[in-house]
Amino acid sequence: MTRRFLFVLGSARAEGNSELLARRAAEQLPPDVEQQWIDLTEHPIPDFEDLRHDSDHVRPTEGNLALLLDATLAATDIVIVSPLYWYSLSAQTKRYLDYWSGWLRTPGLDFKATLAGRTLWGVTALAHREEVVADPLIGTLHNSAAYMGMRFGGVLLGNGSKPGDVLNDTEALTRAKTFFTQEAPPARFLYEK
Repeated sequence: MTRRFLFVLGSARAEGNSELLARRAAEQLPPDVEQQWIDLTEHPIPDFEDLRHDSDHVRPTEGNLALLLDATLAATDIVIVSPLYWYSLSAQTKRYLDYWSGWLRTPGLDFKATLAGRTLWGVTALAHREEVVADPLIGTLHNSAAYMGMRFGGVLLGNGSKPGDVLNDTEALTRAKTFFTQEAPPARFLYEK
C-alpha cells in the first residue's frame, strides 16, 4: 500500500506552532507520499454522543464527520497535530478521537481491523522547557495506538508559545527532518512490556 499521511490539525490558532512544526516534518516526506491536511477548526464536528448501549451507529455519508472518517480509513499514517493544552490534547483533537469509539461500533466499517498495523504519530508544541509535561498527551496517543493495534511513531515535540516561536527551536527543527523516517514499532500498553 502506498503511504498516505493524514494530518489532523487540532489547534485553535491557524498556522500555530504545532502546525508549523508538522509542516517542517512533512516537507521531508518523499514526493510520492500523499498528504491530506484537515483542520478541525475549519471542519468542526459536534460533540461525541456515546450511543453504544442505546442504538446502532450509522456511518456518516456527508459533512465533516464523513470527511474525517473517510480520510482516517484511507490513511496509512495518521498524524495528530495538537498543541499541548493543559497537559493534553486540544478539545477538537480529543473530540475527533472520541469519534473513534463510535466508528468501532459502526456496522460494516471494521474500523479497528482497518487501522491495525497502520501508524499513529503526534506533533505538538508546548510552552515549557521540560518536555516531561507532555507525557499525558504522549500517553493518550500511545495508548490509543496500542488499543487499535497500530504502530506508534512517537511525538515530535517543539517549544513555542507566541506564533512562530517553534521556528526558533533548532533542536525540534532538526528532529523534524528525520521524524517520519524512523521505524514505528507496534504500540503496546506499558503493562504488556
